[in-house]
Amino acid sequence: VIFEVCLLLHGLLSLHRPPRVSEKVAQRQTARLGSAIKLLCPVEGDPPPLIMWTKDGRNIHNGWIRFRLIRMVLKIKEVEADDTGTYICKATNGFGSVNINYTLIVIKANQKTDMRPRFTHPAKMRKRVIARPVGSSVRLKCMASGNPRPDIVWLKDDRPLTEQEVGKEHQNKWTLSVKGLTPEHSGRYTCRVSNRAGEINATYKVEVIQRTNSKPVLTGTHPVNTTVDFGGTTSFQCKVRSDVKPVIQWLKRVESNEESRYNSTIEVGDHRFVVLPTGEVWSRPDGSYLNKLLITRAKEEDAGMYICLGANTMGYSFRSAFLTVLPDTKPPITPMFSPASSSLPWPVIIGIPAGIVFIFGTVLLWFCQSRKHCPPPSAPATAQVLQSTHRLPYRERDRGCVASSSSSSSPEKDCMSSINYEEYLAQQQLLLSQGGPTIPPKIYPKIYTDIHTHTHSHVDGKVHQHQHIHFQC
Repeated sequence: VIFEVCLLLHGLLSLHRPPRVSEKVAQRQTARLGSAIKLLCPVEGDPPPLIMWTKDGRNIHNGWIRFRLIRMVLKIKEVEADDTGTYICKATNGFGSVNINYTLIVIKANQKTDMRPRFTHPAKMRKRVIARPVGSSVRLKCMASGNPRPDIVWLKDDRPLTEQEVGKEHQNKWTLSVKGLTPEHSGRYTCRVSNRAGEINATYKVEVIQRTNSKPVLTGTHPVNTTVDFGGTTSFQCKVRSDVKPVIQWLKRVESNEESRYNSTIEVGDHRFVVLPTGEVWSRPDGSYLNKLLITRAKEEDAGMYICLGANTMGYSFRSAFLTVLPDTKPPITPMFSPASSSLPWPVIIGIPAGIVFIFGTVLLWFCQSRKHCPPPSAPATAQVLQSTHRLPYRERDRGCVASSSSSSSPEKDCMSSINYEEYLAQQQLLLSQGGPTIPPKIYPKIYTDIHTHTHSHVDGKVHQHQHIHFQC
């Protein structure tokens, strides 16, 4: 029984827990004079804790004018300057307690709240490593704002700068200027900006380089290989370091089948290049020079190898990169016929096709009529003609054919009695090959033909055509 009671008590105790903060709060609070403010006490526990508020160690109760306690919220109306102080919310139950501290600052209506410093021009501070030649100058900027207005301290290699190291006339509130650089000026320069609300800092690394009369040097990684869509825009850039202002030129390699497209090319090694128009060369604060090559409306012929060439009186340096132009994925636009763009009137546009159709129909009708009135001879008729021709002498056959053709009045009779030139040759070859007891084989060296065509048109639209063929050996 004692064991069961212990288990029951343990289960009951395990259901309870001490108070804890349920959400994060901003411990620093500000309120304008005469406004209202709420201070939250987000705690939870089992059983629910009791809440008690204090200000600077004094308990806050309902007798305080302008102060109201609503569950876990302390509300202050018409804030006064004396309300500034430390407020504590204490939550307690039978298993523990927890405190939440607030610092309330009351400001005037036209007074700004305290704000930790921040850099106002961070884009101008991206370059943190700066190289300068001997004798040049450098300017380091650390523009910042805050409330109250922050102070700035400059350090070199983590120690404050002295007036002997940097002249007072070269230093102002937010910018450090150093002229006549020497190798001793190399190092890390730090600006430390602070006020009572916080502190920020930024560090520059300055490298002072001895001047040497040497050829230009291409710095950085540019130009780099680039890919562009068909019709898109891209650019190459080239950064050159030189003691004097260099000449920066862009070249494009010309393939063997493209030389005819350019007026002039130059030879570099085993390849030929065309010189491209060059834009302005910009001088940078770090002593280098920058130039860009812009490529707009990229086409297939723009793809290839490009070279950035930097030169001065001491020599030259170059670096290459490749441009890839992606193929055009848009389907070709088929030009649509626009009646407004045609210079021909509508009657002509409609009449020409109609005339062609009419002529074609007339020819087709004439051909069908001709085929209808002159059908090809059937096999028995052809055999009969061959047999009758085999029995007649050549001249009689010719005369009979001509006579029948000229004297016949029926189209079918004319077509059946007339023999064209191909049929005549076939008959001659048959006679020569078969021979006979009464007709000795003969060889005709040449055959002369005379063809006459007669066409008869009738009122009812019928067309009859007669063809007469004369053969002579």
